[in-house]
Parts: sequence; C-alpha cells; structure tokens
Amino acid sequence: MSRYIDGQDRTQVVLFPELLDDWIEEDNPVRAVDLFVDELDLSDLGFERAQPAETGRPGYHPGTLLKIYLYGYLNRIQSSRRLEREAQRNVELVWLTGRLMPDFKTIADFRKDNGEAIRRVCREFVLLCRGVGLFEEATVAIDGSKFKAVNNRDKNFTERKLQARMQQLDESVARYLTELDRADRDPSLVPAARVEHLKQKLVTLKEQMGKLREIERQLNEAPDRQISLTDPDARSMATSGRGTGIVGYNVQTAVDVKHHLIVAHEVTNVGHDRTQLASMGNHAKQAIGQDLITALADRGYFSGEEILRCEQMGIEALVPKPLTSNSRANGRFDKQDFIYLADTDEYRCPAGQRAIRRFTTVENGLTINKYWSSVCPRCPIRSRCTTGENRRIARWEHEAVLERMQARLDRRPDAARQRRQTVEHPFATLKAWMGATHFLTRTLTRVRTEMSLHVLAYNLKRMIGILGTASLMKAIRA
Repeated sequence: MSRYIDGQDRTQVVLFPELLDDWIEEDNPVRAVDLFVDELDLSDLGFERAQPAETGRPGYHPGTLLKIYLYGYLNRIQSSRRLEREAQRNVELVWLTGRLMPDFKTIADFRKDNGEAIRRVCREFVLLCRGVGLFEEATVAIDGSKFKAVNNRDKNFTERKLQARMQQLDESVARYLTELDRADRDPSLVPAARVEHLKQKLVTLKEQMGKLREIERQLNEAPDRQISLTDPDARSMATSGRGTGIVGYNVQTAVDVKHHLIVAHEVTNVGHDRTQLASMGNHAKQAIGQDLITALADRGYFSGEEILRCEQMGIEALVPKPLTSNSRANGRFDKQDFIYLADTDEYRCPAGQRAIRRFTTVENGLTINKYWSSVCPRCPIRSRCTTGENRRIARWEHEAVLERMQARLDRRPDAARQRRQTVEHPFATLKAWMGATHFLTRTLTRVRTEMSLHVLAYNLKRMIGILGTASLMKAIRA
C-alpha cells in the first residue's frame, strides 16, 4: 500500500536468523531480573529442586520459575494461567526463560511450595539496597492497610452477623407461613402455583437454617469467634470509611523515608495496628543494619508497652497520642495541664497545688500510680478541673518513656506529614497493581508469599528508577 509504512512479509525466509537477544534492549528491566535471579544461591535460600535429582524426569529449574513470577508481578501479571500464556507469546519472557513454556499448574505449584524461600529472596533484595548505601538516614515510616481476601463478605460470619442472618430467616419463615394460612382459609386468595412455590421456599429456608446452626457451632469453637468459609484465615476488618469494612488481611510495611523503598513487611489477620509497632520496627532495624533507627507511625500504633519495647531495642518511635479524654472538649483541664515533678514524684496542678502519689494499682496488666491533691474539695477552680470530689491523675510506671517520645515529636512538627508522604504512596501503588480483587491466593501462608512477590517487584522498580538498569546490574554483580 502506498504512502504507508510497510510491514515485513510473513512468508519471507531469512537466510541469517535474527538473534533473540537483539530484541531486548540493553537497559530493559528484564535483564536486571535475569541477572538478579542468576546471582542468588537458590539452594541456600531453600528452594525445592535447587539440586536436580539423579533419576526421574527432569523438571524446571527453580530460577526459571522465579524469573517468570518476578517478571509477572513487575508487569501486573499475577495469575498463573496468564503467565502461562505470556510465556508462549511475550518476547521478553521468551528471552528470559530461553523459550521454556511451563504450564500454569507448574507455575502455581512453584509459588505454593516455595513460600518461605520466596520471602527470603525479598529480604535478599533489601540487603542489596542496603549494600548500595540507600538506608543511611535510618528513618522509616510504618503503617498498615487492609487488603481484600478471596472471601466474600457473605461467606464471613461473626456472632452479630450470624444472629442477624438467623433473624432474617425467621422473619421470612413467619411471612411464608402467614401466606400459607391465608391460602388454607380461602384457596382463591393465593394461586396454587404460589402455594407450591412457598412450600419449596420453606424447605430451602429450613436447609439454610440447618447450615447456620452448624456455622454457629463452629463459631463457638473458633478462638476469635469469627470464621470465613472460603479463606479460613481471612478476617472481617473495619476500614476508614464509616460503617464500611472488608474481609481480608492487614498488611504492615516499613518504608524508608528517603527513597520510599519497603524495607520490611508483614501480613497479619489482626484488624488493628496496636500490637505491630515493636515487631515492624525490629524488622526494619535488622533490614537497615543500623544500631539506632527512627520509626514514624500514626495514632493507631500508640501503645505504651510497644513504645517501651521500641526504646529497649534501639528504636526511637514517634507516635502521636490518641485524644481520648473528654475533659478538654468539655472545657476542663486535661492531663497535659498537670506538670510531673520527677524529683518528688508528684504533680503540680493548674492551681499550683501538689498532687501526691496515693496508691498503686494494676490495670490491664499495667502498673499505674494514682495522684491527687488534698486541696481539691476547697479549690476555687475545681469546676474547671473535675466533676468529682478529687481530680485523680493516673501515671504508668514507665510514663517517662512516653514523655521522652512526646518531646521528640514536639521537636519534629513535620513528622506526621513526612509519614503520610512516605508510606501511603507504596500502598496505593501496590493496590493499583493488584487490581480490584487484591489477593489471588488463600490462607495466611500463601498470602504472605504473594505479598512478598509484590513487595519485591515494587522495590525492583523503585531501584531501577533510582539507579537505572545499568547501575542496578552493576550493583548486583558487585
């Protein structure tokens, strides 16, 4: 055709075949994937069949299957069936595998059988980033986000959900029985077809009620009084929207504030973050390899015990305290208006009076000291302080840890903004890559493997953006 760029004749015979390598540019990220996997000691990392058996049919090298998965997650192709098709038609994958085309079952089994080894590979890449010197600032932002599991909300049951469903069935049964009674009194009021339909509905509802009774028995035996029928490890979790929630997993990440690399991650099925701060901080500290690190987190992580553990492990936590007191909202003084005097172990109240320690108690496993002043009943500003006879002040035995943390927060007013700018972006990127359904695998163990592949692909793309493909490959060889 004239005036258009002509394509190559499909039937043209080429005397000198083109090299497959010529189709892959020198700075193509697939070359970094190939080199990174080739440099790994797969046997030491724990991959199955890293050493081939002397008998039996030869299998695929685990490095080949790992390359397929890493390439797939890097290009938003997580399904084993889609990876099978891509290995047959994608030039980059054909180059990467050397024209090997494993079927989807082989690809899926590799991810299922090598979960812990894949998670170690993710940690190996973080060590590579550390070797390049990207974590010298030693500051991370920690946060959690809810990801959907392969479990519909209708397939998840709590006590409240179960009782509501049983009540709905009871109301439906009563409504159908009322209609059948009307048909018995006067058959002309209800057509015969409708009567037969109602009887079938009652049989169905009876079966459903029997299933709910069995679910109730399982629910009473569950440790957390919650069960999921499709993915047994998935849990119902509240999200930021009022009255909303998902059935899924809570993914925790620690992100380097300078380069936005995910230095540590974990997947849990606990719906809150209060017990995750010390654990994630310790994982991040080991990954960064520094004696002292700073960890930024939001109010959901505030826990005195967790902050104390962080300080003991060499982690400077910066977590704002939740505003749970109603005193300030009601126009009264709150705890911040009372000044603690460490030398005499007493408080000075806004009226200038001494509030001395009266007794010690244990609340929720914490040792709490209680303080108040004898002048409270006669204080002229008592109405601005308390509605009772005495204003009692509670102080945890390790309250000094929280006060030191608050002092660090006061010196860093930009900590909350820095945390948001650092840790929210990776979550948004990962969820966009994963699509509307998020996880494709079931059970906590397999979901952790899937998340490690996502994090590995994210970090690889970040490193290519920071260093470039050529410099990254040079660092891998070093």
